[in-house]
Amino acid sequence: MKILAFSINSEPHIGIVQESEVISLNLLGGKRFPRTLKAFIERSAELMPLAENLVKHREENNACFAISEVEILPPIPVPEKIICIGLNYIDHCKETGMEQPVSPVIFSKYANAIVGHNDEVMIPVNSNEVDFEAELAVVIGRKAKCVTEKEANDFVFGYTIMNDISARDLQFSDGQWSRGKSADTFAPTGPVIVTKDEIGNPHNLSITLELNGEVMQDSSTKNLIFNVPQIISFLSQSMTLKPGDLIATGTPPGVGMGRNPKVWLKNGDQMNISIEKIGTLSNTVKSH
Repeated sequence: MKILAFSINSEPHIGIVQESEVISLNLLGGKRFPRTLKAFIERSAELMPLAENLVKHREENNACFAISEVEILPPIPVPEKIICIGLNYIDHCKETGMEQPVSPVIFSKYANAIVGHNDEVMIPVNSNEVDFEAELAVVIGRKAKCVTEKEANDFVFGYTIMNDISARDLQFSDGQWSRGKSADTFAPTGPVIVTKDEIGNPHNLSITLELNGEVMQDSSTKNLIFNVPQIISFLSQSMTLKPGDLIATGTPPGVGMGRNPKVWLKNGDQMNISIEKIGTLSNTVKSH
């Protein structure tokens, strides 16, 4: 199931995507459905079967819209946690000149960084070296604390795309990564969340990023150093994961700072990240 957060006439909806259309669960099921995907995920055990049944047996009505006609919203606009994994593809470690980690490298982004599909990424006034990073993101579905790798998949709701935008000059001058990773608009996500049953194996998905039509990153999630169960288990030993938390699993090689000459984002650039079975996340760049 592909689930979309969107708005019609400034009113938020959640819906099920079928090809080029989205079916509003709020119009189809009324007050039985919340207006946010985070609230839907928190009650997913109850609401997923209801949604599937309503969509399967629906009659023609005004609950269906062309995706091109709606405003697509970030799937989770205010997650409790945005957790990112650094250096999680071997070739990305090599291009950055860093050693392959022996355990997951963890950093965070903040909710101010979240934007959605087709939203603008803003270059901050204090950076001249802004970079792109295509990433598969895990959406947590259940409260998870001290789970094993074998159990970890039970706590996944689904998957989406994240662009881990990074101001490299700020990231490396600070000695830690928070400021360089968490500028406003630095976490584009979406356009949909795909439930784990539809994804199947998350470790065999093609992942690409095109910048102005040129392929910059082209890899597969089979090249992850630490897989999704390992990451969830590792994190849950220290922190309680909550429904709607986002975990970005790392970026493959091809980022701007790993190139010669380096490629930094500039005003007017167009980024398209495509991940197999999820779709394409598109964003333009704007400078102040």
